[in-house]
Amino acid sequence: MADKELCKRLITTNLLPLAFVGDSVHTLFVRHFVLNQSTGKMENYHSQSAKYCKAGTQAKVVKALLPLLNEQEQNIVRRGRNAKPKHQAKNSSSEDYAYATAFEILVGYLYLNGENDRLDWVLNFSVDEKNYSNKEN
Repeated sequence: MADKELCKRLITTNLLPLAFVGDSVHTLFVRHFVLNQSTGKMENYHSQSAKYCKAGTQAKVVKALLPLLNEQEQNIVRRGRNAKPKHQAKNSSSEDYAYATAFEILVGYLYLNGENDRLDWVLNFSVDEKNYSNKEN
């Protein structure tokens, strides 16, 4: 559901609500992906989903994505990384949390801006571990 006016307003004022949206979009995508890949045991759904949604993984994903993003997307990530959320993830470093927030902001931006092809590419990239699992960060 594109809402370009809302997206434009958030880009010029506060990026953190984009992370709120991006987190939801990414989590729903991951859960759908896991349901398609899973053996059918409930405990597997959660553990498989969690590995893609944790801050450390999202940080690796966005770092691997950076050179593949266009200038506007790179700017969104840079600004998102520098956003100052009021809380910290329990099990991640400050750096990982900042990059994970930037990833969620990018996803929220693409979703609200109606850039569905680009959003699909980013989301699929995020669940393909070969894109980021062996990268130095």
